[in-house]
Amino acid sequence: MTGIYAKIFCIYAKIFCIYAKYNTNLIMQDNHWNGYAKRLLKSELMRRGITNEDLVRHLDNIGVEETKTSIDSKISRGTFSAAFLLQCLNAIGCKNFDPAVMAVELVEEPKATYKSLKSKSKRSLK
Repeated sequence: MTGIYAKIFCIYAKIFCIYAKYNTNLIMQDNHWNGYAKRLLKSELMRRGITNEDLVRHLDNIGVEETKTSIDSKISRGTFSAAFLLQCLNAIGCKNFDPAVMAVELVEEPKATYKSLKSKSKRSLK
């Protein structure tokens, strides 16, 4: 069954490359591809209402051992392998995955600002 997903993914990847070649608004710099992959996986998980904790159980059901922390890390960085992406899609029962979706359909990363520890420690000393 996994071989079918790999073949489907390769076909979609080829279509996306051809499509992106003629649509300059989809061509991104290399550093954006990790974010794009991360948003694609997050979008598929959200469509199905699956949390990272649920994903651990789904992956375990197909024989892939991952922890919630490792999954959080991989998805957060967006630097997971194509094999991990295929494992996740297979585990969650994704049969119609389209890597060429428009950016508007993807999950947007939250724009959070964080205060440094230095500024907090200065305030606590006063």
